[in-house]
Amino acid sequence: MTISSVLIANRGEIAVRIIRAAKALGLRTVQVYSHADASSLAVQLADEAIDIGAPAAKKSYLNIEAVLAAAKAAKVDAIHPGYGFLSENADFAEAVVAAGMKFVGPDASAIRLLGDKVAARQVAARAGVPTVPGSDGRVSDVTEAAAIVARIGLPVMIKAAAGGGGRGIRIAHTLEDFERHFPQASAEAAAAFGDGGLYIEKVIEKARHVEVQILGDGRNFVHCYERECSLQRRRQKVWEEAPAAGLPADVRKSLCDSAVALARSVGYSGAGTVEYLYDDASRHFYFIEVNTRIQVEHPATEMITGLDLVQEMLRIAGGQPLSVRQEDISIAGHAIECRINAEDPHKGFMPGPGTVETLVVPQGEGIRFDTMLFAGYTVPPFYDSLLGKLIVHGADRAACLAKLRTALAGLRITGIPTTVPLHQALAADADVTAGRFHTRFLEDWLETKFAASPGGAREVA
Repeated sequence: MTISSVLIANRGEIAVRIIRAAKALGLRTVQVYSHADASSLAVQLADEAIDIGAPAAKKSYLNIEAVLAAAKAAKVDAIHPGYGFLSENADFAEAVVAAGMKFVGPDASAIRLLGDKVAARQVAARAGVPTVPGSDGRVSDVTEAAAIVARIGLPVMIKAAAGGGGRGIRIAHTLEDFERHFPQASAEAAAAFGDGGLYIEKVIEKARHVEVQILGDGRNFVHCYERECSLQRRRQKVWEEAPAAGLPADVRKSLCDSAVALARSVGYSGAGTVEYLYDDASRHFYFIEVNTRIQVEHPATEMITGLDLVQEMLRIAGGQPLSVRQEDISIAGHAIECRINAEDPHKGFMPGPGTVETLVVPQGEGIRFDTMLFAGYTVPPFYDSLLGKLIVHGADRAACLAKLRTALAGLRITGIPTTVPLHQALAADADVTAGRFHTRFLEDWLETKFAASPGGAREVA
């Protein structure tokens, strides 16, 4: 490889994941951290760690100058941004390269092009990828937007042109809703992303959220099949599977081929995810967006393909071609990933930072727990509540669900609330086990089933 050292510009479980992947390749690792993360597992595991500022993300993990100063002081060859924070910031990617280092991800031009959801829709359309009916570009005001709504029909989704994570999004079922929600969505998008631009999409009722993992080295492009991410709360993914259950073989092929076509059309380099809505009734899929980074749920894909996606990213950044061809990648079995958050699902998902008293991780073939936790670790209140991901792999979906139930029963975290009870209830639910769900399923399920279940205990055995 042309890189021998990498700085991890992130925190939490993804920082630990990147450090372990980099060390497996023989790379020197440098971890940046805020004052709140001085005792974190990533700091303990890295070969070197550098304090870059106060707990507030804007003063540390989002501080481009501080991250670059640390990278220069440590004399690293590359920077891996993980997910979130600066991972899809084109200015940061550009600054890394200008400073003489490799950015572990696509180049700034691809991030800018695909990070703007309106531009990405246009790229997808040119690549022959079906897009959800909606505006051809950004809409300038509510009057223009209302004319589009009249053409495509209600309900519609008002979406931020920049950013992601479910922010800057509103659903309108009536014109009155639309006129009220439009300025709200614009204001939220401007506050979250510094860009209040909006576009309009038709709501696909009871759609599934299916995404395709792609890899590219700028010349060669492959897919690593798809993941099902339909179980969401407030548009945040909760539970992911690979592959998508019940997806017809011809649809899978068309879906994955379209993702590769899109990657090829922009000369994509690195790991990325092309996201779609899929309508079971019509068997049609529609492009949503591209995430130009590693995804939280990437381990589910690793479990069914045997690939290490983070190592592949590092190799590509080092100038190596893809280590696999499309014919080398196949689906073996089924995988499910559960996001374990420091939240109490019996109390409205109230965040619960605090000190971990006990941590017992289930062991066994096909069981993986990606986390930054250890007994005695204090979860800080300043960041996302994700503690880790429990991933299981089985010969098929039924075997995978059985293994998941056993693994969840064996995961013991005390001292803080976690979402383990939520996943135990989901893994036992008849509709979930039958694969009968869509993107609105979990919200309804939480109101009608989980809210009535007993709970409140802070200890999960």
